[in-house]
Amino acid sequence: MGYRRRDTGTRLALWMLVALGDVVLLLVSAGLSAPVAILGVLTLTLAGVAAWRWTRRTAVPVAATARRRA
Repeated sequence: MGYRRRDTGTRLALWMLVALGDVVLLLVSAGLSAPVAILGVLTLTLAGVAAWRWTRRTAVPVAATARRRA
């Protein structure tokens, strides 16, 4: 009755965007060019997300009907 479907999609939180922007600003202030800093942070972020998704892929999903019966 009171069951609501949860939104389980991945989201990039606002604090994560702020943290990534801070890292870019720190790299630029250290003397790295802005495009190189952005590309480096973007590459590391995508690699981290890919590794996270790869480790979660091994879990076996539970059927929706089994969840409803419980």
